Amino acid sequence: MIRHTVVFTLKHPPHSLEEKRFLVDAKKILSAIRGVTHFEQLRQVSPKNDYQFGFSMEFADQAAYTRYNDHPDHVAFVRDRWIPEVATFMEIDYVPLGWG
Repeated sequence: MIRHTVVFTLKHPPHSLEEKRFLVDAKKILSAIRGVTHFEQLRQVSPKNDYQFGFSMEFADQAAYTRYNDHPDHVAFVRDRWIPEVATFMEIDYVPLGWG
């Protein structure tokens, strides 16, 4: 299992229609890609960083994660929405430790 996470800040004003559109479209597009499970959209609330939102999703294995990354809908979303609309981000991918 791979848990793919990303925290990010949008270029749009907080609570704007553009912000809502981005989040609604992201959920619709990304969660529909085969192999994506447990898709979540989260609001970041820690005062220790400036990120606004987070996405979290899981994949059964590396092959499923690779198919997601290469999927035409993901590639188009990154090109057409993510790059133009996201100000800053950080990705972290996790796998279980396998002990304990």
